Amino acid sequence: MNNLTITNLCIFIGICIFSYLIFRNLNTNNSSYVEGMTDSTTDASGNPPPPPGSITNGVAGNAAGYAAQLKSAVIKSQDELLISKYRTDYENAVLNLDDYLNNMMLQTALSVNQNNPQQAISKLAQMQQAKVALNSIMKFVDSSK
Repeated sequence: MNNLTITNLCIFIGICIFSYLIFRNLNTNNSSYVEGMTDSTTDASGNPPPPPGSITNGVAGNAAGYAAQLKSAVIKSQDELLISKYRTDYENAVLNLDDYLNNMMLQTALSVNQNNPQQAISKLAQMQQAKVALNSIMKFVDSSK
């Protein structure tokens, strides 16, 4: 083989590799995010932030981005609620809601339709679940700094 043939062969192989790389990175399903093709900004853990709204679950490769989105949502919520400052107000609201639920449960129990008691029983069960949720909320408020 002469030098011209070797040069042509190298150029052909180079074009094939370049074409392969281009077409491999084209993704018609999710063109807003291609792994490895992001800017150099990173979040606190050193990972690049995902594009807004691109992470919908925490499965497999999405777990780190999903966790970062959840952490961001928690921080935003903590900044809005200011639990340490308004703790007593929140506790009073939860206690008042608990009293209101108790009264609603009593009213429901006293007005059971004897022909269809299942409806009242299911309402009582839902209200009892709401009371359990209020208890969890109170524990959360009490444990927050």
